[in-house]
Amino acid sequence: MDPADYAQFVLALIFVLGLIGLAALMLRRFGPGALSLPRNRTGARRLSVVEALPIDPRRRLLLVRRDGVEHLLLLGPNGDRIVESDIEAPEEIEAETHPAAVGVAQRFDAVVRQIRRKPAAKDERREA
Repeated sequence: MDPADYAQFVLALIFVLGLIGLAALMLRRFGPGALSLPRNRTGARRLSVVEALPIDPRRRLLLVRRDGVEHLLLLGPNGDRIVESDIEAPEEIEAETHPAAVGVAQRFDAVVRQIRRKPAAKDERREA
């Protein structure tokens, strides 16, 4: 075989792999059924997963919020079940007002201040 044949083979292989990669990106972006479902790209989202809790490797509990109402679902290999429905969603708690979050932020600030002080103390010792 001629070296040009090898080069043509390598270029064809790179081209085919590029097409496969492009198809994978397009499927990831749009998904198999993404074009048939209307998307609400503007405005607030109506559906969200509030929390997920794995029970074991095959089953998990899922708390889903839709239009201010929460639903508790049990997802598993034998089927999905609604454990509880029409749960009133609690008011949103902001992280800044939650006492535990405030305590963590204060401790983090204290640690950062200590780290900033240590290099300054070392520089003063060197100068003295």
